[in-house]
Amino acid sequence: MLARNIRRLRQASGISQEELASRAQLHRTYISSVERRERNVSLENIFKIAQALGVPATVLLEDEGGA
Repeated sequence: MLARNIRRLRQASGISQEELASRAQLHRTYISSVERRERNVSLENIFKIAQALGVPATVLLEDEGGA
């Protein structure tokens, strides 16, 4: 859910992985690997990503019924 929601919200915002990473003060390859479900994400970084996307952290963890 987390990876899918990050990608969906990032794309809906019209920003690149690089821009999201910059806003969240993380590395672009980290965002890329999160979106590909290759990393476990700390709570601290979930909050950073959520803030960078302008949404509450809980939105990143919501299941919208997709796979």
